[in-house]
Amino acid sequence: MPSRPNPPTTATLRQRLADEWLLCLFAVLAIALAIFDPQPAGRYRHWLQLPTLAGLTGLLIAIQGIRDSGLVQHAAVAVVARAHSLRSLGLLLVVATALLSMGLTNDVSLFLIVPLTLAIGSVSNLPVLRMVVLEALAVNAGSTLSPIGNPQNLLLWQHSKLPFLHFAAAMLPAAMVMLVLVAGFAWLWLPRERVALNPQRIDGAVTSTRLGTWSMAALLGMVLAMEYGQAPLGAGLLLLSYALLARPSLLRIDWLLLATFAAIFVGLGHFSSLPLVQQALDRLDLDHPLTLYASGIVAAQLISNVPATVLLLERTTDPIALAVAVNVGGFGVAIGSLANLIALRLAKQPQGLRLLHRVSIPFLLVCAPLAYLAWRWLG
Repeated sequence: MPSRPNPPTTATLRQRLADEWLLCLFAVLAIALAIFDPQPAGRYRHWLQLPTLAGLTGLLIAIQGIRDSGLVQHAAVAVVARAHSLRSLGLLLVVATALLSMGLTNDVSLFLIVPLTLAIGSVSNLPVLRMVVLEALAVNAGSTLSPIGNPQNLLLWQHSKLPFLHFAAAMLPAAMVMLVLVAGFAWLWLPRERVALNPQRIDGAVTSTRLGTWSMAALLGMVLAMEYGQAPLGAGLLLLSYALLARPSLLRIDWLLLATFAAIFVGLGHFSSLPLVQQALDRLDLDHPLTLYASGIVAAQLISNVPATVLLLERTTDPIALAVAVNVGGFGVAIGSLANLIALRLAKQPQGLRLLHRVSIPFLLVCAPLAYLAWRWLG
């Protein structure tokens, strides 16, 4: 008779809980708030941000298919073969990440670049965790410039009713400060040594051209679905298609990442609506630019920059000032931007959160005053 798998031990369960501490933390917060401050079901549906979760689901499915096809590994070998040094290779990835985030949004950029970075690191001496941290900084900086670069910009652009180029021009001074700081830091932090290949690990063969082509088309379709507000439909079609044609890829998706974001959305959405929080905001003079700027950054550190935008949007008459604040607030603690959490989760590197904070918090302290001065003087 076939042997049954051993049941998980207490130590294994404890390790799983430790690995998913963010999910546990926000699940506890959401449950506690639901017990002590119950709300109608419609409020929870609103906080859950189903279109955003659907978009993330579709992206995870398409990227998993691309990974399973071998296209990422093939691209990694091609990129490394043309690189002369770790610094030039790292700067190429950082610049590509920032540029992609301007048109494809910050999370889509990470879903493309981080798997490529991991594949490059598997065949070379590229410092993977260092690169992932730099890429998290790069998407926050690059997406700041574009009205469609991230969810908070899209919301504020639509609210401001400014033309696309006018919004981008207003964000340009702050975005340039961020991009210059990220590029300069990458130049100083990346090692100068030459790229060293590991021949035993090089396998640039595409294992399934059909899956790769199909998944690339699925990724493009999902981005378009998100752009036109049809993320749930796009995700549903991908789920059905992969369930019928590529079920193993579905099984390898990080479904706990989606559960984590669901817990974060509900927990932070409920928290930001509490009367105590609303009363604290009523005491702030958000018509003063510096007060609004500082409030947006602090709120992003506490509840992430997208919920911070929703929280402050109806309390200010200057959406550009708020946009600059919440984009700068994407630096600092990991929760400041969901892109930080996506980057760390995709990378799954030991000590990732610690290194991100060692870099991103000082980066925020340097960037915040410089971005404010650039926006006030040049905006």
